[in-house]
Amino acid sequence: MTDIDPLIEDRLAQDRLGGRGDDIYAALLAAHEGLAFEASAALNARLVLLLANAVGDVPLVLAAIARARTAAPDQG
Repeated sequence: MTDIDPLIEDRLAQDRLGGRGDDIYAALLAAHEGLAFEASAALNARLVLLLANAVGDVPLVLAAIARARTAAPDQG
């Protein structure tokens, strides 16, 4: 993992959604239904930027990006 502040790491590890996480996952899948790859990627980019703005904590958002990147399969 990268050099992420342990306090930020703790914030990323907290489950704030509880059982509602499944609802969000289902809504995300539904939003992507029928979209071409490029449109799906654009939707994801817009969603990430909207959520980053809503979070409003730059170090936390950067840590989340780093964590997501380390969890992503290597595409070369």
